[in-house]
Formats: sequence, C-alpha cells, structure tokens
Amino acid sequence: MKVSRLEVCCGVALVLLASVIVIFFWTKEVREFKIDYENNRFLKDGEPFQYISGSLHYFRVPRVYWQDRLRKLRAAGLNVVSLYVEWSRHEPQPGVFDFTGENDLEHFIKLAEEEGLLVILRPGPYICAERDLGGYPVWLLHKNPKMQLRTSDPSHTKYVQIWIDTLLSRLEHLLYGNGGPIIMVQVENEYGSYSTCDRNYTLWLRDLFVKHVGTKAVLFTTDGAAKGFLKCGPIPGVFITVDFGSGANITKAFEPLRAIQPKGPLVNSEFYPGWLTHWGESVSTVETERIVNTTRDMLQANVSFNYYMFFGGTNFGYTSGANYRDSPNTSFQPQLTSYDYDAPITEAGDLTQKYFAIRSVISEFVTVPGIPVENSKKFSYSGLVLDPRVSLFDSPGVVYPETTYPKTFEELGLYTGFLLYETRLPETFSSQGLLTAKHLHDRALVYIDKQPVGILDRSNATFSLNISGKPHQTLSLLVENQGHINYGIMSDLKGLTENVTLNGDVLLNWKQTGFPTEDVSHVVDLPKSETVKLPAFYSQKFQLTNTAEDPGDTFVDMSGWTKGVVYVNGHNLGRYWSTEGPQQSLFLPGPFLHKHPEYNTIVVLELETENSLRKVFFSPTPVWSSGNSR
Repeated sequence: MKVSRLEVCCGVALVLLASVIVIFFWTKEVREFKIDYENNRFLKDGEPFQYISGSLHYFRVPRVYWQDRLRKLRAAGLNVVSLYVEWSRHEPQPGVFDFTGENDLEHFIKLAEEEGLLVILRPGPYICAERDLGGYPVWLLHKNPKMQLRTSDPSHTKYVQIWIDTLLSRLEHLLYGNGGPIIMVQVENEYGSYSTCDRNYTLWLRDLFVKHVGTKAVLFTTDGAAKGFLKCGPIPGVFITVDFGSGANITKAFEPLRAIQPKGPLVNSEFYPGWLTHWGESVSTVETERIVNTTRDMLQANVSFNYYMFFGGTNFGYTSGANYRDSPNTSFQPQLTSYDYDAPITEAGDLTQKYFAIRSVISEFVTVPGIPVENSKKFSYSGLVLDPRVSLFDSPGVVYPETTYPKTFEELGLYTGFLLYETRLPETFSSQGLLTAKHLHDRALVYIDKQPVGILDRSNATFSLNISGKPHQTLSLLVENQGHINYGIMSDLKGLTENVTLNGDVLLNWKQTGFPTEDVSHVVDLPKSETVKLPAFYSQKFQLTNTAEDPGDTFVDMSGWTKGVVYVNGHNLGRYWSTEGPQQSLFLPGPFLHKHPEYNTIVVLELETENSLRKVFFSPTPVWSSGNSR
C-alpha cells in the first residue's frame, strides 16, 4: 500500500502534537509541592526540598522598597519569603476591598517570584504580628461589640467567610500547583495560645481554606513548641509546625510535635533572630552567635525554618498593637512605632553584622547567589523650628449625639486616634473629689475648663485622680487609643468602657467628639498662632537642598518633645513618646519627601508638654534613649 507524502507529514505532525500534549500535561502534573511523610521531607516537583525563609511584611515598608527588601532576602541565601496578610488593611470598611497601590498584595507576591523566592502565605484571619487587633478590622467591634473573635460565633464567621473567599479567590492563580510561587498557606495563627479552644471554628476554617487551596499548596498550622500550645492549635488533616528561638536543643524542641505528628518534615515557622519592644522598655536584642549556632543546627538536621523577622520595618500610622500581661502594674503594653525587631535587615533596610553572619552560615550548606545589594542613601537635614497652628480642641472633629453614659470608640464608629469626653461637674460637687475611670482604655488627659489637671493611664494602672473644681465646670477626658491588644485577649474596646465616678457617684450626660487625626491637611495652611493650648498642632514647610538626586531616607528626631504623632507630606509616620522611650525618632523614607524646589510639610501633634524650642532634627541614623542603641 502506498502512503502519500501528505499522509506521512500528517502522521508525523500528529505524533509531534501528541508528544507536546503529553509533555505539557506531564510538566503540569509535576508542578507540585507536597509532604513526603514516610521520608520526613517536602517534595517540590518530585525532588526533596528544604526551605530557608524570612518574614517580611508588605504593610511595614513602602511599596517602592518592596523589591529592595525581597532582593536582600534572596541575597542572604533564603529561598522563601513568609508574609502575613492584614485583613484590616484590605477591608477598611465592611464590603469595601482595597488591593491597589500599597495594598497590591498580588504585585508583592509576583515581585518575590521575580527575585527567585517562593512564598509562604499567612492570611489568618488573625495574624497577631504586633498589629492593631491582630490584623482584624476594628469595625467588627462596631458591628457587634460583644463579638467573639477567633470563634464560631456566627456574627464573626459571617465576615470571616466573606474575607477569606475574597482574598483566596484573588490568589488562587498564585498557588504553586497553579503555576505560582505560593507553596504553603497557614490556617489561623498560633491558636494553641488562645484559651477559647473552639474546635468547631478551626474545623470550619480549615474547610474554607481547602475549598480554595485544595492540593495546590500545603496547608499548615503554627504553634509554640510546647505540649500546652499543641492541645488546641493543631487541626485534623492540616500539617503541624512549631516555633522557637535561638539556643534551643533542636531534638528536644521538636519532641512535643513528634508526639502528635510522628512523621513528616520538621519545621520551625517562627525562628526569632530578634524580638519586639514595648514603650518604656529597653530595646530587645538577640545575640548573633546564638542565632548562627541554631541556624547551623537546623540546616544540619534538615529542618525547614523561617526567620521571624528577617526584616521588621515600621508600624506607620496607628497600626501598632499592644500586649496584655496579667499583672496589676503593667497589664497593658503598647508597642513601638518602630518594628526594627533587631532583625538582620534594619528598619531602614540596612544590612547588619547579623545579616552577614547568617548569610555566611547558610553558605556552608547551599550556594548563596551573588546578588549585589547595598544600603539606601541616608541624609541628615537641617533642624526645623515648627510654628504652633491650632489646638486639637479647635480642630474639626466628629461630634456625636449626647449620651447618658459614655460610649466606646467602637460603639461610635471611631477606630483610631482620640475621643474627647465632656460632662459638667455636678451641682453637689464640693470643690475636691476622687475621679475614677476604672476600665479606661488606654490613656486619658484630664482637664477642667480645658486646663490640664492630670493623666490616667492603663499602662501603669493609674485609674484614679484627685481633682479640684466648682459645680458646672466642664470636666474633659481626652482618651488616646494606643492600639488594640493583638495577643491573648481578643476583646479590647477603647475609651471609657465603664462608667466614670466622682467620689463614688456615676457621672452622667456625656458629650463626645472624635478626632481620628488621619488627615491633618487642614493644619498646613493655617496662620501661625502666638498662643495655642495643648494638645496642639505644630507645622512647617521646608525645602531640601538643591540636588538632582532623589531624597534619601532619614529619621525625624523627636527627643525634645513629649508624646504625639508626626506627619510628613500627609504620611502618618506614627506615634512618638520620647519621655517614655526607648524610641526617640521616627523613620522617614526618602520616597515620602519631595525633591527641590518643591516644598515639604511636617505636622506634629503634641499632646502633653510644650517644647520651648519647637525644633525637630533629621538624623541619618535612628535615635534611641541612652544605652538603647541598635
């Protein structure tokens, strides 16, 4: 039988097409990240894989620096970046989602992939992370002030489902099995540290994640490496990991895990090269030698691990949270604006001795890429004298209807900043008395007819104050929200959470005015005021030196001031509390500044004490209290 040339060509073409189809489906099939339980390892595309990860949070660094920080992770020999997803940032109001600009999470993940990094996603919904309310949006507590977060309370799960469905639907195409870099997705976060132990909730949450992730990435939990933490943290059918710091005996550290998960790769999901710091404490540090030694131990034992944090960054604005400790004197511990964390990469993106020591030990086990990296430019700018502009009390605020009893921030729909409570001293007041706000959250400046008479402070358990005055004078309490608790207790309403008493009698009929102080643009063009009552706004316009170069990073030195907030060109740099320390300066990224000849504007809201010099300085290095240098 004769076969035509056309038939031969068609046959060859069909064979080639079939081969391409086979190769295509074969390559898609091996695009897989999974657990080999029998051999205690991860498999990436069928090959054994050990990951060396570093935590880096997109919400703690300006977008313009995302690639720089990711590249520095990769240059240290890390092959994975671990990131939390902050719900409150992406859904600032119910049903209003934002994944653009500084919130462009997909762009951040794609940048990580471009830099040669795989991704571990930690979407919570609770993330802790030393963030306000552990990453939960505070508007949940407006919807229901008694909402039981991290539980199967229907008023809670209703919004969790909307959030997780929205988030993971956007990110499914970035899962490893779908061709993206996301190899692992965490379900909840350190649930074993939360006393409620609602197993119905964690099972429900697991199923919600499975619906989106399936087998396209590995689902996992993280808990402390102790038996107590592993009672309620693990979820059936979800891979278990633990966390611990430097100096630990690796074998012993994993014993509680091995008691409940005998097989599978060993993972330390939070290995701490540094630690967080609260206001009023010395700067937390961790010795480099300890970190290097434990790193080497884990690499030798084929442990996959994640440095928390490899780069800390900054809690810009009002995003820092607080811790709670069951102690009569220091139960409430608000956290610094700086999240430098004594990490290998500093808050300003500089490479430390710790960074190079870690890179060196990693190079003993894997090839470290020869990626050139460098510190950003730093500048000092001339000091500025700020002009007083206007008292906070004379600034635009949100006036709420008068109520018989005081309302919380959340009840009124105020989620950040300050709330001014005002009432009249009663007719029966006899010139002196004990003012008590037993459950004040968090700090109140107390005034009579706008004259300061004292401070109540949750941090040092000061809830009572002797006052003097006359009947019908105005009693005012300006309450500052210093950050919702992010770990342990998950019910932390702000403001006057219970009634205020004077000599034991309940004070009634409260007028309330909210000052979110998120937008202070109205201050800049106000005329200079010769007399302005605290708390007050100060501001100044300034030009940088004539240069063709982009502005460099700097730190706004607030060591001559007391307590307040700093804004530059509309960016809220965060809270300062110089008298409490240890942080004395606020990081100001160069991209927040305008080049010459454009003008820049700085606004300071000082709460407590007038600075006679009214001067701020710009330092090329961070300023800390004496004896608290990095």
